[in-house]
Amino acid sequence: MKITSILYLLLLGPLIGNAQENLDFSGNKTIVSPDINGKQITFRLLAPEAKTVKLEGNWMKTDDLNFGIKDSRGVWSFTNQDLKPDIYTYSFIVDGVKATDPNNAYQVRDVSSVMSMFIVNGPESSNYTVQNVPHGTVAKRWYTSRGLKEDRRLTVYTPPGYEASKEKYPVLYLLHGMGGDEEAWMTLGRASQILDNLIAQGKAKPMIVIMPNGHTSNAAAPGESSKGFYKIDMVTPDIFTGDMEANFNEIIAFTEQNYRVKADAKNRAIAGLSMGGFHSLYISANQPKTFDYIGLFSPAILPPENKKSTIYENLDAKLQVQKNNAYRLYWIAIGKTDFLYKHVAGFRDKLDKMNFSYQYVESEGGHTWSNWRKYLNDFVPQLFK
Repeated sequence: MKITSILYLLLLGPLIGNAQENLDFSGNKTIVSPDINGKQITFRLLAPEAKTVKLEGNWMKTDDLNFGIKDSRGVWSFTNQDLKPDIYTYSFIVDGVKATDPNNAYQVRDVSSVMSMFIVNGPESSNYTVQNVPHGTVAKRWYTSRGLKEDRRLTVYTPPGYEASKEKYPVLYLLHGMGGDEEAWMTLGRASQILDNLIAQGKAKPMIVIMPNGHTSNAAAPGESSKGFYKIDMVTPDIFTGDMEANFNEIIAFTEQNYRVKADAKNRAIAGLSMGGFHSLYISANQPKTFDYIGLFSPAILPPENKKSTIYENLDAKLQVQKNNAYRLYWIAIGKTDFLYKHVAGFRDKLDKMNFSYQYVESEGGHTWSNWRKYLNDFVPQLFK
């Protein structure tokens, strides 16, 4: 070996070591997990000292955990053979302790839980994956809320070609649920992949999508604001206060001042899941001339009786005004086993008695991201026609 090569290695050695400190150079056989072969999926975990290892997945019932089988090397394995195309999350439970899969680099956070994830490919999940199509831009932006007296963060999707054009675009305001924040629709909901693919397929018009943080007691996602690293709580004190709905016009104003948008009702849509569906219902009812497209995905309907806000008062009268303003689409979707199903059924009865026109979609399953991704995929092509 030449002297220069030796010197080069001596100089770079510490850097290489630090950069690759988590790599395994032992020559041991690589563990693949999850190992996806068509509809058959095998999970593996090296835990030779463990007494029990279970697999917990979002496709399972709570009391239906799989017990693993351990081989001579101490590798526990689990096999599933019936998962349809979709995105799934899972964890191992090792001697009672929940853990992510150390052999799977792909993880996602839902509220305070971090889980491993994987995709089963197929026609139903193709729009959730990155395809070889033009891509939009995703940005994290801060806006000043005078009403809430703080700077707050939101996520913005601009469609492919936005930067190079002078065109104005319609806007979808897309709201998360009680356990989410301004990152949820991008990570768990795969919103940018869905938008990119639908636009490329000619099924959706290019649009800007604004994804704000619906918890007014949090300026941004956990760890992304001046609150620092704190214990994440799904039930924040701002829920059902009306603060999000009362200050929503600040988000619209920020969008229309900073992006090239078509600023009228026929080019504005609002939609959300669960708590975000609740917000969408009341924001659109209180601003009946602002949105021509409304989407309620598994929505909460009524606030608790002890929660008082003018935002929630006189809903029937507000819906009547909204009806008279001739919106273009009022879209409601929910799963058959969703815990909010009866509440949505009651709301639909109210709308039926008012002759309030809406489209209704009833799917299998419950209060899940599997449904909400599908709803977004089905709702977006109907916008701005």
